Amino acid sequence: MSKLTPREILQAGRVVPVIAIDDIETAVDLAHALVEGGIPTLEITLRTEHGLEAIRRIKREVKGAIVGAGTVVNGEQLKQVADAGAEFAISPGFNIKLAQAAQTMAGSIHMIPGIATPGELMLALEHGIDTLKLFPAEVVGGKAMLKALYGPFADVRFCPTGGITPQSAPEYLALPNVLCVGGTWLTPKDAVKNRDWNTITKLAKEAAALQPAK
Repeated sequence: MSKLTPREILQAGRVVPVIAIDDIETAVDLAHALVEGGIPTLEITLRTEHGLEAIRRIKREVKGAIVGAGTVVNGEQLKQVADAGAEFAISPGFNIKLAQAAQTMAGSIHMIPGIATPGELMLALEHGIDTLKLFPAEVVGGKAMLKALYGPFADVRFCPTGGITPQSAPEYLALPNVLCVGGTWLTPKDAVKNRDWNTITKLAKEAAALQPAK
């Protein structure tokens, strides 16, 4: 179990990269490049067959990385990523079964569920979870949605993900209920495939330097 709280995990960097590992041999070097650039919180998705092994390797070999799992959609996967060493798990949505699994495993892994509606948000609160992902952020209203949710749910904090760019990120970061943003732009497929780690580190440094819009 991570000693960090979910909010501390998300606040460790301005951006949480959403990472799909296509070649397991790139996982550790990719993680090193991101951490070197000032992006320590890494969401390794289960979208490819290498997700669990990538979590294991990065957790074991990359000092300073805060390793989590993404695209966790059921209790079985939640247990698998916890066993692999993930410190947190992020889901694209939330339902009662996943909420119950998260509550059962609260002592071994942090759950940061994705929500798109006030109802899902209230389900999370009922199960003691107040740090969430808004997904897919741009599709469900983006900044306007977050501003609307802040009224009745001022104590809830978010990592909006989905359609966010380096250009739009500062406007999200300026909102009082946003801790960070999630995005895929830090790990371009061509750069990873070509093992262009300097480019990855450069993108990470730029992301780490993002400031809230004034």
